[in-house]
Amino acid sequence: MGEKGKLYLVPTIIAEDTVQLIIPQQVPLALKHVNYFLAENIRTARRYLSSLKIHDSIEALTFQVLDKETKEEELIAFMSPLLDGNNIGIIAESGCPGIADPGSMAVRIAHSIGISVVPLVGPSSIILALMASGFNGQNFAFHGYLPVDGKEASKMIKAFEKESSSKNQTKLFIETPYRNNQVLDHLLNSLKSTTMLSIALDVTGQGEFIQTKTVRDWKINKPSLPKEPAIFSFLA
Repeated sequence: MGEKGKLYLVPTIIAEDTVQLIIPQQVPLALKHVNYFLAENIRTARRYLSSLKIHDSIEALTFQVLDKETKEEELIAFMSPLLDGNNIGIIAESGCPGIADPGSMAVRIAHSIGISVVPLVGPSSIILALMASGFNGQNFAFHGYLPVDGKEASKMIKAFEKESSSKNQTKLFIETPYRNNQVLDHLLNSLKSTTMLSIALDVTGQGEFIQTKTVRDWKINKPSLPKEPAIFSFLA
């Protein structure tokens, strides 16, 4: 058997119309010789690759769906071109593969079969929000989504606040845009007034909004958040 291919972790934009500003040249250069792709959404992956202007024909490329429903045995089959020397790219729906993204399963398989994994530089809303929060960047935890149920969300927030205080640990959460205001209400109603809360909206986009205040100050002038991708973080 000849040389194996490489698995490239391909970052994508996290705000509309920012390819030229946000995606570094390393990405299109690395993808020039990649014809196989795994993507959470094939339609948006095709559009993204088209915007990079590196392939003569998007139709000539091979795509397979990699999402939270993908079975491991399916994924192993999708990754078989690697064993024949072909490179494969994993395209995140937003940001970086493997970070709040199902791409990590493919990475684990690649390591188990001796495939080189190549992470490409790109935007991560989680890291950018942490950078801009002013909170502890040496000890932090990303917890994904809060429970939809208000009581469960409040219980979890209070437990994480206690942990944040005892460990000096930044806590980060993500939410679907249409629930931004509900999550803000849960946070303001559950956190102590002195806890610092940061809201990062539409990071890297035209409507980018990042502010850090105490819970007390947020309550004095509570915003109505737009339906844009958001990262919430706090430090007690």
